[in-house]
Amino acid sequence: MRIKGWLGRADQTTKVKGMFVHPEQVAEVGQAPCRASGACAWWWARAGEQDAMTLRAEAQATTRASRRKLAETLQAITKLKGEVEIVAPGSLPNDGKVIADERTYT
Repeated sequence: MRIKGWLGRADQTTKVKGMFVHPEQVAEVGQAPCRASGACAWWWARAGEQDAMTLRAEAQATTRASRRKLAETLQAITKLKGEVEIVAPGSLPNDGKVIADERTYT
């Protein structure tokens, strides 16, 4: 009898809509000129039969244009469309994770 090995990934890389997304890509989006300041994190969720992606970025205040530019940067880097949410500085968890995969499988 053998013990079953790892199932799935042991790192923060995740697969969405058939494409791998890496933590380095989160950092690259976070360093984009359109970013104000603070941390960035991606949330993945399952919406019906679709994967949904949301980039949450900490910033003091942003304009609609800067949020749109951030969404365009996100799409250019990952080749995936996603929502952009601006949150108050310090509101993202400081747990070391930059990708939160909230999908559930049955």
